[in-house]
Amino acid sequence: MSSRPRSPMARPMSFVWTRRIVLTLLGLFAALPVYVMLSTSLKPLQDVTDKFQWFPGSLTLRPYIDIWHTVPLAHYFMNSIVVSVAATGLSVLVAIFASYAVSRYHFRGKRIFTITVLSTQMFPGILFLLPLFLIFVNIGNVTGIALYGSRAGLIITYLTFSLPFSIWMLAGYMESIPRGLDEAALVDGCGPLGALFRVVIPAAVPGIVAVAVYAFMTAWSEVLFASVMTNNTTRTLAVGLRGYSTQYDVYWNQIMAASLVVSVPVVAGFLLLQRYLVTGLTAGAVK
Repeated sequence: MSSRPRSPMARPMSFVWTRRIVLTLLGLFAALPVYVMLSTSLKPLQDVTDKFQWFPGSLTLRPYIDIWHTVPLAHYFMNSIVVSVAATGLSVLVAIFASYAVSRYHFRGKRIFTITVLSTQMFPGILFLLPLFLIFVNIGNVTGIALYGSRAGLIITYLTFSLPFSIWMLAGYMESIPRGLDEAALVDGCGPLGALFRVVIPAAVPGIVAVAVYAFMTAWSEVLFASVMTNNTTRTLAVGLRGYSTQYDVYWNQIMAASLVVSVPVVAGFLLLQRYLVTGLTAGAVK
């Protein structure tokens, strides 16, 4: 009796088990910092500063209560939400119109525009810190519009970072949408904007979600510009976490608890939008 021919795609068991072991080790390595954060946030401060223990001897939820009183975390939380949501909304709105024009129309200077938009990603962000600071200060001195130290100034700053990449990525996704859908909408009586809102945008939802997630994460976790462009009133979470470190002591358990609380919106949003995010990033990157 002849043996069954081996499939060319079949892999030896040694490879399968090696892959499982490697992936398990990588998963444990990635989960280790999260475990340290969680265990430290449940310890009294004395247990953290005296000697590090992998398994806490005593557990307490007190750090999760104290984080709201040691620093004005709720105020920082609101600042971060307002700035991140506003920067994300503006970035998505402008990117939709710009990417639609780039993907659907031919105009003079189109190639120069796309190259310029993409080339802005080559420069480090710190290069723009001093120019933006001087621009905001001079605008305030000349016009009386206080951009430095305000939420509006921080929103504009984050918009300048996320918008170029958002336009480039969303334009690549819109290129993958058949132009026949636009033509069908025009035949049915829609104008260019009608075709955009009724046909292109519904088909580009995964790309729009990917752009929104990128813009939100850029604004939510940024530290450098938030440290310079904000004051005690407009300080965001990324900068406010430094308040748990004082001249005389460092509240490590509260820092870990606050870090976990700060991560909740981003993690929850990523899990909810994961299926759109993968599709949008893949299509935009390929094009």
